[in-house]
Amino acid sequence: MTALRIGIAGLGTVGAAVVQQLQDHRALIANQAGRAIEIIAVAARDRTKTRSVTTSAFTWFDDPRQLAAMPDIDVVIELIGGMDGVAKELAEATLRQQKYLVTANKALIARHGMALAHLAEANGTQINFEAAVAGGIPIIKTLREAVAGQPVRAVYGILNGTCNYILTQMQDFGLEFTTALQAAQRAGYAEADPAMDIDGHDTAHKLTILSALAFQHAPDLASIPVSGISNLSSADLKFAAELKCCIKLLGVARMTPQGLQHAVAPCLVPLTSPLAAIHDVLNAVQVETAAGTIMLSGRGAGGAATAGAVIADLIDLARGHRIPPLLRNPDPIPLSQPDQITSRWYLRLQVADQPGVVADIGAILRDAAISIESLLQHGRSAVSSVPVVIVTHEASEAAMHAAVQKIAALPFVQQTPCCLRLITGDKGC
Repeated sequence: MTALRIGIAGLGTVGAAVVQQLQDHRALIANQAGRAIEIIAVAARDRTKTRSVTTSAFTWFDDPRQLAAMPDIDVVIELIGGMDGVAKELAEATLRQQKYLVTANKALIARHGMALAHLAEANGTQINFEAAVAGGIPIIKTLREAVAGQPVRAVYGILNGTCNYILTQMQDFGLEFTTALQAAQRAGYAEADPAMDIDGHDTAHKLTILSALAFQHAPDLASIPVSGISNLSSADLKFAAELKCCIKLLGVARMTPQGLQHAVAPCLVPLTSPLAAIHDVLNAVQVETAAGTIMLSGRGAGGAATAGAVIADLIDLARGHRIPPLLRNPDPIPLSQPDQITSRWYLRLQVADQPGVVADIGAILRDAAISIESLLQHGRSAVSSVPVVIVTHEASEAAMHAAVQKIAALPFVQQTPCCLRLITGDKGC
Protein backbone atom coordinates (compact mmCIF):
# COMPACT_ATOMS: atom_id res chain seq x y z
CA MET A 1 0.00 0.00 0.00
CA THR A 2 1.26 3.49 -0.80
CA ALA A 3 2.51 5.69 2.02
CA LEU A 4 0.40 8.41 3.59
CA ARG A 5 2.25 11.56 2.55
CA ILE A 6 2.21 14.54 4.91
CA GLY A 7 3.29 18.16 5.11
CA ILE A 8 3.96 19.87 8.45
CA ALA A 9 3.36 23.59 8.99
CA GLY A 10 5.20 24.79 12.09
CA LEU A 11 8.43 23.31 13.48
CA GLY A 12 8.24 24.52 17.05
CA THR A 13 8.24 22.19 20.04
CA VAL A 14 5.32 20.10 18.79
CA GLY A 15 6.27 20.11 15.11
CA ALA A 16 9.82 19.00 15.89
CA ALA A 17 8.46 16.26 18.16
CA VAL A 18 6.17 15.00 15.39
CA VAL A 19 9.14 14.75 13.02
CA GLN A 20 11.23 13.03 15.69
CA GLN A 21 8.57 10.47 16.59
CA LEU A 22 7.81 9.65 12.96
CA GLN A 23 11.52 9.04 12.39
CA ASP A 24 12.24 7.18 15.63
CA HIS A 25 9.18 4.90 15.50
CA ARG A 26 8.82 4.48 11.76
CA ALA A 27 8.34 0.70 11.82
CA LEU A 28 5.94 0.70 14.78
CA ILE A 29 3.79 3.45 13.26
CA ALA A 30 3.71 1.74 9.85
CA ASN A 31 2.66 -1.50 11.51
CA GLN A 32 -0.13 0.22 13.44
CA ALA A 33 -1.28 2.27 10.47
CA GLY A 34 -1.08 -0.50 7.90
CA ARG A 35 1.20 1.60 5.71
CA ALA A 36 4.11 3.99 6.02
CA ILE A 37 3.62 7.62 6.99
CA GLU A 38 6.09 9.77 5.09
CA ILE A 39 6.99 13.43 5.56
CA ILE A 40 7.17 15.11 2.16
CA ALA A 41 7.45 18.80 3.03
CA VAL A 42 7.67 21.23 5.93
CA ALA A 43 7.09 24.93 6.40
CA ALA A 44 8.36 27.34 9.04
CA ARG A 45 9.37 30.96 9.33
CA ASP A 46 13.13 30.55 9.70
CA ARG A 47 15.16 28.03 7.68
CA THR A 48 18.37 28.93 9.50
CA LYS A 49 17.12 28.23 13.02
CA THR A 50 18.92 25.44 14.86
CA ARG A 51 16.45 22.62 15.49
CA SER A 52 16.57 19.29 17.28
CA VAL A 53 15.60 17.46 14.07
CA THR A 54 17.06 17.36 10.57
CA THR A 55 14.77 18.62 7.80
CA SER A 56 17.14 18.55 4.82
CA ALA A 57 15.36 15.55 3.27
CA PHE A 58 12.05 17.43 3.02
CA THR A 59 10.86 20.08 0.61
CA TRP A 60 10.87 23.41 2.46
CA PHE A 61 8.30 26.17 2.06
CA ASP A 62 8.61 29.59 3.66
CA ASP A 63 4.88 30.12 3.13
CA PRO A 64 2.88 27.35 4.86
CA ARG A 65 -0.05 27.87 2.50
CA GLN A 66 2.03 26.33 -0.29
CA LEU A 67 1.72 22.95 1.43
CA ALA A 68 -1.97 22.82 0.54
CA ALA A 69 -1.23 23.15 -3.19
CA MET A 70 1.53 20.51 -3.30
CA PRO A 71 0.10 17.54 -5.25
CA ASP A 72 2.26 14.93 -3.49
CA ILE A 73 0.74 15.67 -0.06
CA ASP A 74 -2.30 13.80 1.33
CA VAL A 75 -2.42 15.40 4.80
CA VAL A 76 -1.45 18.84 6.06
CA ILE A 77 -0.60 19.14 9.76
CA GLU A 78 -1.22 22.68 11.04
CA LEU A 79 0.92 23.47 14.10
CA ILE A 80 1.20 27.22 13.65
CA GLY A 81 -1.43 28.30 16.18
CA GLY A 82 -3.76 31.27 16.34
CA MET A 83 -7.43 31.42 15.41
CA ASP A 84 -6.99 33.58 12.32
CA GLY A 85 -4.29 34.63 9.87
CA VAL A 86 -2.05 32.07 8.22
CA ALA A 87 -3.36 29.14 10.30
CA LYS A 88 -6.94 29.72 9.18
CA GLU A 89 -5.93 30.37 5.57
CA LEU A 90 -3.87 27.17 5.50
CA ALA A 91 -6.74 25.14 6.97
CA GLU A 92 -9.20 26.47 4.40
CA ALA A 93 -6.80 25.97 1.49
CA THR A 94 -6.05 22.41 2.62
CA LEU A 95 -9.72 21.46 2.70
CA ARG A 96 -10.47 23.14 -0.63
CA GLN A 97 -7.67 21.05 -2.15
CA GLN A 98 -9.49 17.96 -0.81
CA LYS A 99 -6.64 17.09 1.51
CA TYR A 100 -6.98 15.95 5.11
CA LEU A 101 -6.28 18.44 7.87
CA VAL A 102 -4.74 17.50 11.23
CA THR A 103 -4.41 20.34 13.72
CA ALA A 104 -3.48 20.99 17.34
CA ASN A 105 -5.02 24.45 17.15
CA LYS A 106 -7.72 24.74 19.81
CA ALA A 107 -8.40 28.41 19.09
CA LEU A 108 -8.99 27.69 15.40
CA ILE A 109 -11.47 24.88 16.10
CA ALA A 110 -13.23 26.77 18.90
CA ARG A 111 -13.77 29.84 16.72
CA HIS A 112 -14.07 28.45 13.19
CA GLY A 113 -14.76 24.75 13.73
CA MET A 114 -18.22 24.62 12.15
CA ALA A 115 -17.22 26.65 9.08
CA LEU A 116 -14.21 24.38 8.56
CA ALA A 117 -16.36 21.30 9.09
CA HIS A 118 -18.81 22.45 6.40
CA LEU A 119 -15.89 23.13 4.06
CA ALA A 120 -14.46 19.68 4.74
CA GLU A 121 -17.75 17.94 4.03
CA ALA A 122 -18.29 19.95 0.85
CA ASN A 123 -14.91 18.74 -0.39
CA GLY A 124 -15.19 15.14 0.78
CA THR A 125 -12.43 15.35 3.35
CA GLN A 126 -12.13 15.68 7.13
CA ILE A 127 -10.47 17.39 10.08
CA ASN A 128 -8.77 15.52 12.91
CA PHE A 129 -7.93 17.53 16.05
CA GLU A 130 -7.18 15.16 18.93
CA ALA A 131 -4.16 17.26 19.87
CA ALA A 132 -6.24 20.44 20.25
CA VAL A 133 -7.51 19.52 23.73
CA ALA A 134 -5.53 18.08 26.63
CA GLY A 135 -2.47 17.01 24.65
CA GLY A 136 -1.88 13.30 25.08
CA ILE A 137 -5.25 12.57 26.73
CA PRO A 138 -7.55 10.96 24.11
CA ILE A 139 -10.61 12.95 25.14
CA ILE A 140 -11.66 13.92 21.59
CA LYS A 141 -11.69 10.29 20.48
CA THR A 142 -13.59 9.36 23.65
CA LEU A 143 -16.36 11.88 22.93
CA ARG A 144 -16.50 11.32 19.16
CA GLU A 145 -16.34 7.53 19.29
CA ALA A 146 -16.23 5.75 22.65
CA VAL A 147 -19.41 7.37 24.08
CA ALA A 148 -20.99 8.36 20.77
CA GLY A 149 -24.10 6.26 21.44
CA GLN A 150 -24.67 7.52 25.00
CA PRO A 151 -26.20 10.83 26.04
CA VAL A 152 -23.54 12.83 27.87
CA ARG A 153 -24.65 14.52 31.07
CA ALA A 154 -21.49 16.51 31.77
CA VAL A 155 -17.88 16.96 30.72
CA TYR A 156 -15.50 18.84 32.99
CA GLY A 157 -12.00 18.91 34.31
CA ILE A 158 -8.57 20.49 34.61
CA LEU A 159 -7.65 21.61 31.11
CA ASN A 160 -4.66 23.89 31.64
CA GLY A 161 -1.38 22.54 32.98
CA THR A 162 0.12 25.99 33.61
CA CYS A 163 -2.66 26.97 36.00
CA ASN A 164 -2.63 23.59 37.68
CA TYR A 165 1.12 23.90 38.26
CA ILE A 166 0.72 27.40 39.74
CA LEU A 167 -2.08 26.28 42.07
CA THR A 168 -0.05 23.24 43.15
CA GLN A 169 2.88 25.53 44.02
CA MET A 170 0.59 27.82 46.00
CA GLN A 171 -0.95 24.86 47.81
CA ASP A 172 2.22 22.90 48.58
CA PHE A 173 4.59 25.76 49.40
CA GLY A 174 2.31 28.58 50.50
CA LEU A 175 3.44 30.83 47.64
CA GLU A 176 1.54 33.89 46.55
CA PHE A 177 0.26 33.90 42.98
CA THR A 178 2.99 36.11 41.48
CA THR A 179 5.79 34.02 42.99
CA ALA A 180 4.17 30.77 41.82
CA LEU A 181 3.75 32.21 38.31
CA GLN A 182 7.44 33.11 38.22
CA ALA A 183 8.29 29.54 39.24
CA ALA A 184 6.14 28.25 36.37
CA GLN A 185 7.94 30.56 33.94
CA ARG A 186 11.37 29.44 35.15
CA ALA A 187 10.30 25.81 34.73
CA GLY A 188 9.14 26.49 31.18
CA TYR A 189 5.46 25.84 31.96
CA ALA A 190 4.28 29.46 31.55
CA GLU A 191 4.82 31.86 28.69
CA ALA A 192 6.47 35.26 29.12
CA ASP A 193 2.95 36.63 28.57
CA PRO A 194 0.84 34.11 30.51
CA ALA A 195 -2.53 35.89 30.12
CA MET A 196 -4.10 33.28 27.85
CA ASP A 197 -3.51 30.61 30.50
CA ILE A 198 -3.99 32.41 33.81
CA ASP A 199 -7.05 34.39 32.70
CA GLY A 200 -8.83 31.17 31.72
CA HIS A 201 -9.09 31.73 27.96
CA ASP A 202 -7.02 28.68 27.01
CA THR A 203 -9.36 26.53 29.11
CA ALA A 204 -12.37 28.23 27.49
CA HIS A 205 -11.16 27.31 23.99
CA LYS A 206 -10.80 23.69 25.02
CA LEU A 207 -14.13 23.62 26.85
CA THR A 208 -15.85 25.06 23.77
CA ILE A 209 -14.71 22.06 21.74
CA LEU A 210 -15.55 19.48 24.42
CA SER A 211 -19.00 20.98 25.01
CA ALA A 212 -19.79 21.01 21.29
CA LEU A 213 -18.84 17.35 20.92
CA ALA A 214 -20.53 16.25 24.14
CA PHE A 215 -23.86 17.97 23.48
CA GLN A 216 -23.87 18.23 19.68
CA HIS A 217 -24.21 21.98 19.46
CA ALA A 218 -22.27 24.52 17.43
CA PRO A 219 -19.15 25.75 19.25
CA ASP A 220 -20.01 28.96 21.10
CA LEU A 221 -16.90 30.41 22.72
CA ALA A 222 -18.49 33.79 23.43
CA SER A 223 -21.20 32.29 25.64
CA ILE A 224 -18.82 30.78 28.21
CA PRO A 225 -18.32 32.83 31.41
CA VAL A 226 -14.59 32.90 32.15
CA SER A 227 -12.70 33.64 35.37
CA GLY A 228 -8.97 33.13 35.89
CA ILE A 229 -6.73 32.49 38.88
CA SER A 230 -4.70 35.71 39.18
CA ASN A 231 -6.86 37.11 42.01
CA LEU A 232 -6.34 34.09 44.26
CA SER A 233 -4.27 34.44 47.42
CA SER A 234 -2.28 31.86 49.35
CA ALA A 235 -4.88 32.46 52.07
CA ASP A 236 -7.53 30.96 49.79
CA LEU A 237 -5.48 27.79 49.38
CA LYS A 238 -5.01 27.57 53.16
CA PHE A 239 -8.69 28.09 53.92
CA ALA A 240 -9.58 25.54 51.23
CA ALA A 241 -7.35 23.02 53.03
CA GLU A 242 -9.18 23.74 56.30
CA LEU A 243 -12.40 22.94 54.47
CA LYS A 244 -10.81 19.68 53.26
CA CYS A 245 -10.66 21.01 49.72
CA CYS A 246 -8.14 22.25 47.18
CA ILE A 247 -8.59 24.86 44.45
CA LYS A 248 -8.54 23.92 40.77
CA LEU A 249 -9.28 25.90 37.62
CA LEU A 250 -12.10 23.90 36.04
CA GLY A 251 -13.82 23.99 32.71
CA VAL A 252 -17.32 22.57 33.09
CA ALA A 253 -20.18 21.88 30.69
CA ARG A 254 -23.29 20.25 32.18
CA MET A 255 -26.76 19.65 30.82
CA THR A 256 -29.49 20.69 33.26
CA PRO A 257 -33.30 20.80 32.97
CA GLN A 258 -32.95 24.55 32.37
CA GLY A 259 -30.37 24.18 29.61
CA LEU A 260 -26.62 23.93 29.16
CA GLN A 261 -24.55 25.23 32.05
CA HIS A 262 -20.94 25.93 31.25
CA ALA A 263 -18.19 28.00 32.81
CA VAL A 264 -14.48 28.34 33.37
CA ALA A 265 -13.64 29.27 36.95
CA PRO A 266 -11.44 28.38 39.92
CA CYS A 267 -13.44 26.14 42.25
CA LEU A 268 -13.03 24.49 45.63
CA VAL A 269 -12.79 20.75 44.99
CA PRO A 270 -13.18 18.25 47.87
CA LEU A 271 -10.02 16.26 48.58
CA THR A 272 -12.10 13.12 48.08
CA SER A 273 -12.67 14.01 44.42
CA PRO A 274 -10.40 12.34 41.83
CA LEU A 275 -9.68 15.79 40.42
CA ALA A 276 -8.04 16.82 43.70
CA ALA A 277 -5.27 14.27 43.05
CA ILE A 278 -4.27 15.90 39.74
CA HIS A 279 -1.17 17.96 40.49
CA ASP A 280 1.47 20.06 38.72
CA VAL A 281 1.13 20.19 34.91
CA LEU A 282 -1.18 17.20 34.58
CA ASN A 283 -4.67 17.52 33.08
CA ALA A 284 -7.77 15.45 33.75
CA VAL A 285 -11.20 15.26 32.14
CA GLN A 286 -14.30 13.53 33.46
CA VAL A 287 -17.22 12.53 31.25
CA GLU A 288 -20.56 11.66 32.87
CA THR A 289 -22.95 9.44 30.93
CA ALA A 290 -25.91 7.28 31.85
CA ALA A 291 -23.45 4.38 32.09
CA GLY A 292 -21.28 6.13 34.66
CA THR A 293 -18.30 8.48 34.85
CA ILE A 294 -15.12 8.11 32.83
CA MET A 295 -11.97 9.91 33.92
CA LEU A 296 -8.92 10.42 31.73
CA SER A 297 -5.73 12.03 33.01
CA GLY A 298 -2.22 12.69 31.80
CA ARG A 299 0.01 15.34 30.31
CA GLY A 300 -2.10 18.00 28.69
CA ALA A 301 0.72 19.76 26.84
CA GLY A 302 4.35 19.43 25.82
CA GLY A 303 6.02 18.26 22.66
CA ALA A 304 5.94 14.51 23.19
CA ALA A 305 2.36 14.26 24.45
CA THR A 306 0.88 16.56 21.81
CA ALA A 307 2.91 14.98 19.01
CA GLY A 308 1.59 11.58 20.10
CA ALA A 309 -1.98 12.86 19.64
CA VAL A 310 -1.11 14.21 16.18
CA ILE A 311 0.35 10.87 15.15
CA ALA A 312 -2.71 9.03 16.47
CA ASP A 313 -4.78 11.17 14.09
CA LEU A 314 -2.42 10.30 11.23
CA ILE A 315 -2.74 6.60 11.99
CA ASP A 316 -6.53 6.90 11.89
CA LEU A 317 -6.32 8.53 8.46
CA ALA A 318 -3.84 5.94 7.22
CA ARG A 319 -6.25 3.20 8.29
CA GLY A 320 -9.06 4.87 6.37
CA HIS A 321 -10.98 5.67 9.54
CA ARG A 322 -13.64 8.23 8.64
CA ILE A 323 -15.74 10.27 11.05
CA PRO A 324 -17.65 13.57 10.67
CA PRO A 325 -15.34 16.61 10.50
CA LEU A 326 -16.90 18.03 13.68
CA LEU A 327 -20.69 17.81 13.98
CA ARG A 328 -23.59 17.02 11.68
CA ASN A 329 -26.82 18.94 12.15
CA PRO A 330 -25.88 20.60 15.48
CA ASP A 331 -28.81 21.23 17.77
CA PRO A 332 -29.59 24.69 19.17
CA ILE A 333 -29.35 24.36 22.95
CA PRO A 334 -30.68 26.89 25.46
CA LEU A 335 -28.22 28.11 28.07
CA SER A 336 -28.87 28.14 31.79
CA GLN A 337 -29.28 31.66 33.17
CA PRO A 338 -27.44 32.89 36.29
CA ASP A 339 -30.61 32.71 38.39
CA GLN A 340 -30.98 29.04 37.39
CA ILE A 341 -27.42 27.98 38.24
CA THR A 342 -26.96 27.00 41.86
CA SER A 343 -23.94 26.03 43.91
CA ARG A 344 -22.47 26.16 47.35
CA TRP A 345 -20.16 29.15 47.61
CA TYR A 346 -16.89 30.06 49.30
CA LEU A 347 -16.59 33.75 50.16
CA ARG A 348 -13.39 35.25 51.60
CA LEU A 349 -13.45 38.82 52.87
CA GLN A 350 -10.68 40.96 54.29
CA VAL A 351 -12.39 43.20 56.83
CA ALA A 352 -11.64 45.66 59.60
CA ASP A 353 -11.44 43.94 62.97
CA GLN A 354 -14.40 45.63 64.66
CA PRO A 355 -17.73 44.67 66.23
CA GLY A 356 -20.78 44.14 64.01
CA VAL A 357 -18.92 43.07 60.86
CA VAL A 358 -20.30 39.55 60.69
CA ALA A 359 -23.79 40.74 61.56
CA ASP A 360 -23.84 43.24 58.69
CA ILE A 361 -22.52 40.67 56.22
CA GLY A 362 -25.03 38.11 57.46
CA ALA A 363 -27.88 40.59 57.00
CA ILE A 364 -27.03 41.07 53.31
CA LEU A 365 -26.89 37.30 52.76
CA ARG A 366 -30.14 36.86 54.68
CA ASP A 367 -31.92 39.44 52.54
CA ALA A 368 -30.69 37.60 49.44
CA ALA A 369 -32.11 34.33 50.84
CA ILE A 370 -28.59 32.86 51.08
CA SER A 371 -28.05 30.58 54.05
CA ILE A 372 -24.66 30.38 55.79
CA GLU A 373 -23.35 26.85 56.27
CA SER A 374 -20.15 27.71 58.17
CA LEU A 375 -17.86 30.62 59.04
CA LEU A 376 -14.10 30.71 59.62
CA GLN A 377 -12.33 33.52 61.46
CA HIS A 378 -9.01 33.20 63.25
CA GLY A 379 -8.55 35.47 66.25
CA ARG A 380 -7.79 39.15 66.29
CA SER A 381 -5.21 40.96 64.21
CA ALA A 382 -2.38 43.27 65.22
CA VAL A 383 -2.96 45.22 61.99
CA SER A 384 -6.73 45.60 62.57
CA SER A 385 -7.60 43.59 59.47
CA VAL A 386 -8.76 39.99 59.46
CA PRO A 387 -9.96 37.47 56.88
CA VAL A 388 -13.47 36.11 57.26
CA VAL A 389 -14.48 33.03 55.26
CA ILE A 390 -18.11 32.09 54.75
CA VAL A 391 -19.36 28.89 53.16
CA THR A 392 -22.97 29.01 52.01
CA HIS A 393 -25.58 26.41 51.30
CA GLU A 394 -26.89 26.12 47.73
CA ALA A 395 -27.63 29.54 46.24
CA SER A 396 -28.08 30.85 42.73
CA GLU A 397 -25.19 32.50 40.94
CA ALA A 398 -27.26 35.63 40.35
CA ALA A 399 -28.21 35.98 44.02
CA MET A 400 -24.66 35.33 45.22
CA HIS A 401 -23.04 37.81 42.86
CA ALA A 402 -25.58 40.50 43.74
CA ALA A 403 -24.96 39.93 47.46
CA VAL A 404 -21.19 40.04 47.00
CA GLN A 405 -21.46 43.40 45.25
CA LYS A 406 -23.35 44.81 48.23
CA ILE A 407 -20.89 43.30 50.69
CA ALA A 408 -17.94 44.74 48.75
CA ALA A 409 -19.43 48.22 49.20
CA LEU A 410 -19.50 47.98 53.02
CA PRO A 411 -17.05 50.46 54.58
CA PHE A 412 -15.20 47.84 56.61
CA VAL A 413 -14.44 45.55 53.61
CA GLN A 414 -10.84 46.33 52.67
CA GLN A 415 -10.20 44.16 49.60
CA THR A 416 -12.16 42.85 46.65
CA PRO A 417 -14.00 39.74 47.92
CA CYS A 418 -12.98 36.33 46.62
CA CYS A 419 -16.06 34.26 45.72
CA LEU A 420 -15.65 30.71 44.40
CA ARG A 421 -17.93 27.80 43.70
CA LEU A 422 -17.58 24.90 46.09
CA ILE A 423 -18.02 21.58 44.34
CA THR A 424 -20.20 18.91 45.91
CA GLY A 425 -19.29 15.37 44.93
CA ASP A 426 -19.19 14.97 41.13
CA LYS A 427 -21.48 17.89 40.42
CA GLY A 428 -18.96 19.96 38.55
CA CYS A 429 -18.64 23.71 38.50
